[in-house]
Amino acid sequence: MPDITIDGADGSFAAYLALPEATPAPAVVVSQEIFGVNKVMRDACDWLAGEGFITCCPDLFWRIEPGIQITDQTEAEWARAFELFQAFDVDKGIEDLKATLASCRDHGSATGKAGSIGYCLGGKMAFLMATRSDSDCNVSYYGVGLDELVGEKDQISKPLMLHVAENDQFFPAEAQAKLKAGLEGHAQVTYHLYKGQDHAFARPKGAHFNQASAELANGRTISFLREHLAS
Repeated sequence: MPDITIDGADGSFAAYLALPEATPAPAVVVSQEIFGVNKVMRDACDWLAGEGFITCCPDLFWRIEPGIQITDQTEAEWARAFELFQAFDVDKGIEDLKATLASCRDHGSATGKAGSIGYCLGGKMAFLMATRSDSDCNVSYYGVGLDELVGEKDQISKPLMLHVAENDQFFPAEAQAKLKAGLEGHAQVTYHLYKGQDHAFARPKGAHFNQASAELANGRTISFLREHLAS
């Protein structure tokens, strides 16, 4: 699948594009983890394309260093990933995702319906796409810092699905409790808790990958996307 260029408010940036066999199709914007648009993110795009979605993952770190593609396999890469996380401008990143969403909607093979999915840092971005964009639906996998975003809950007007790991080392129990309490009863939010699971339980070959939980979350995600992105 090709890399494409997205024109954003502050300049152009690269994105990975995966296309389904059958078109026209709805679109999904994928928000990356802290490791850049690496093989894990490209594989996620290919998986979603195989499920029938035009899928695009933009390089959200392009202002810091374009083309980051590191893994979770070494301490040095983890250190670099956290440096990138600290330097990342969330508000600018949302603008890039909104530009990507608009580009996907305008794709010649698109139906015009478009949603988003995010993992880790991208899980936070997916929550913010639910509050700050016109995305038709959004899915957050083990998003970080979501408890700090509850104040924006009234801006959630389209369906949002949250996959939360009970033992997430980057999203502790007290933060999870604040998030769940803050979103309690919200008509647009579906909250799934994966008991006994740690952060990134759906990342293939990751330290905390759990096949059963990953398959459950991914199945829920595909059903959710098909329901809310149908023409």
